[in-house]
Amino acid sequence: MSDKIACDHCHLEFSKDVMIQEDEHYFCCNGCQGVFHLLSDEGLDSFYDKLGNNKLAPPSQQYEDSLNFDSPAFYERFVTLNKDGFCEVSLVIEGIHCAACVWLNEKALTNMQGVIATNINYTNNKAKIVWDDDTVKLSKIIDMIRAIGYNAYPYDASLQEQKADKERKEYYTRMAVAVFATMNMMTIMVAQYAGYFSGISENIKHILNIGEWVLATPVLFYSGWPFIRGMYYGMKTKTVNMDTLVATGAILTYIYSIYITLTRSGEAYFDSVTMIITFVLVGKFLEVLSKKSIADTLDIMNHHLPNDVKVVVDKKIITKNVNDVTAGEIVLVNSGERVALDGEIQEGSGNFDESSLTGESEPVFKTAGENIISGTVSIDADVKYKVSKDFAHSTMSSIVALLENAMNNKPKIQQLANRLSEYFSEVILALSFMTFIGWYLYSSNFEQSFMISIAVIVIACPCALALATPVATLVGLSIASKRGILFKEAAQLETMAKADVLLLDKTGTITKGRPEVVKEEIFLPFHKSMLYSLLLNSKHPVAKGVEKYIFDEDLDPLELESFQNIPSQGLSAMYDGKMLAGGNAKLMQTIGIDVCSSSQNSEFYFAYGGELLAKYELFDIPREDAKEAIAKIKKMGIEIIMLTGDHEESARKVAQLVGIEQYKYELTPQDKAVFIEKLHEDGKVTVMAGDGVNDILALAGSDIAIAMGNGSDIAIEVSDVVLLNDTFSSLYDSFKTSKKTFTMIKENLALSFIYNAITIPLAMAGYIIPLIAAISMSISSLIVVGNSMRIKFGYKD
Repeated sequence: MSDKIACDHCHLEFSKDVMIQEDEHYFCCNGCQGVFHLLSDEGLDSFYDKLGNNKLAPPSQQYEDSLNFDSPAFYERFVTLNKDGFCEVSLVIEGIHCAACVWLNEKALTNMQGVIATNINYTNNKAKIVWDDDTVKLSKIIDMIRAIGYNAYPYDASLQEQKADKERKEYYTRMAVAVFATMNMMTIMVAQYAGYFSGISENIKHILNIGEWVLATPVLFYSGWPFIRGMYYGMKTKTVNMDTLVATGAILTYIYSIYITLTRSGEAYFDSVTMIITFVLVGKFLEVLSKKSIADTLDIMNHHLPNDVKVVVDKKIITKNVNDVTAGEIVLVNSGERVALDGEIQEGSGNFDESSLTGESEPVFKTAGENIISGTVSIDADVKYKVSKDFAHSTMSSIVALLENAMNNKPKIQQLANRLSEYFSEVILALSFMTFIGWYLYSSNFEQSFMISIAVIVIACPCALALATPVATLVGLSIASKRGILFKEAAQLETMAKADVLLLDKTGTITKGRPEVVKEEIFLPFHKSMLYSLLLNSKHPVAKGVEKYIFDEDLDPLELESFQNIPSQGLSAMYDGKMLAGGNAKLMQTIGIDVCSSSQNSEFYFAYGGELLAKYELFDIPREDAKEAIAKIKKMGIEIIMLTGDHEESARKVAQLVGIEQYKYELTPQDKAVFIEKLHEDGKVTVMAGDGVNDILALAGSDIAIAMGNGSDIAIEVSDVVLLNDTFSSLYDSFKTSKKTFTMIKENLALSFIYNAITIPLAMAGYIIPLIAAISMSISSLIVVGNSMRIKFGYKD
């Protein structure tokens, strides 16, 4: 029989044969091994000295359950592969109460070998974890979370409301007990205060103290249990958080009051115990409700999609789960139903409501051959459409993924606030101890010194500091998403708010992207099939405009060879041994044809075999809202510059129509990127808005890249902000939202610092009792949440 040895972390004894041996250390599981190294790396080895011979809770059942996270079914439903080949999962971490909890979980997981990144959103406790599945399994990550005192389950929008209801009911019950006890406590307090001024016998006072003791006990140990539990796990990991402050203040006051009651000396403060727990608990509950209402945007968007769809198979209709439908299948959508998957209409036509995506209330008419997107509603159409993307890659799924990533990535200013809040609670405990020593040396009154030091602990609120940035950020992201503006990361709100230069592409961004031929000149006769065949190979708006103008059903496409798409110039191909070329004046000059460009319109020249055959002038009308939006953006103090590959006259005409003074013309994609780099050298923060393939270099080189909704997939991939409703007013709204959000973040931080700068010295000076401290602590958090809601002002829903 093998000898049993103790685990070096939890001290539970197991057979040596099943232990993990590492040098002279033995561990019963990877979770204990991970926590041991975490504490060691953070210089917290003294934890084991304080633990002594005590044993930690047995982990066997937790670890057995965690194996479910490694099942193929779980991976298929919740785990995705990112572009780098690493696994990603969204989890909800139970037990997080403050920024210190977030820090501990992020630190513990990031220190695990194989974990690439961990981002936890304090407002909704949602964690995005990226890991190398070949190095560490998800079950081991779950074990680590549980080992440090928390729990995790997969984020599932369909189950999230049930868990939120359970959490709210738990808060309701704890609050009911606290409020009931507090109200009864107040009747006893009336008798005590009356006796304090008019006189009361010691026996009656003792009986009243015992009555308060009875009422305070369930409030502290039941209603206040979340704070005690949070303090316990904070002590285990040597971190000080908001729970530590609340629980320490309440427990010390409770113990002191018991001593007063038993010795019948001085004044008991059981009323302060119930008040501290009750008011902080009520404040925490209101905070939970506020944060949930802000973060519900994702769940609302998820609920916009049905779970099942009607699939047409061999002229029969069967019902399938949306996750089981693949590209190429035919789906039936009836009037009043929501489209679950992207696709192309095969039969039928009608109006579709796209307001859930674009924010625009006007319905859009769709017919056979046109695309419909997930999340939209069929108003009066019964259509059959061919699925183009599976559910995981649908438009709505991509939008939800973008929002989740945005909410999980922290702005730089939030990272600073989190670092400050890590040390804030420790400083408060130190100040409280110094206050007690100072007052005791000054007055020699233990009771007075003790209650003043308790007030210092209770009034300090690291939650207000921790909430300052994430709540405002979530409000901003929520408002933006409702208006069809998607920020891929929350950090981009901060960057965009600091921007001082907006760079605009002309065609498809300032203009509608649908240029129309306004003049045609034929220099030599030619068969238009040659030009038509060349234009079919291009997606550029100018080429499409000419193609639409010359289109005729009698035109037959020709077989061309050696086709080339020349950025910012045009197209070329070989036909019958000679070169076909179509594009601007620069392309003509490149192939040796001298042309004179003097028109205010965009020009498209067509040549064959070195001879100029035709010239087309096109004009692309600016967007209706471009001039007004540009004027509003200018009022924000943002410099606007138009960049285009078009010639000077055409660029000047469009710039004048929309009110832009600065413009650069005849630029290649490389020229645009170089120009942006020069702006960076001058210390400018740049935003680039574009829509086409020619904009990729400029979008990638700018601080913030914005792709319009009808832009190419590549442009959307490299962009930071996507405008789904494809209007210039939404570009203005993106600036407005980012600036208002960043302003509110700075205001929240200022409010938090001002609150603590005023109230902590007042508490140290003895002007605030613990009761008022508890109320002030809760109100400070609610003020920060309420101030964040002001971002909504000025928007019409």
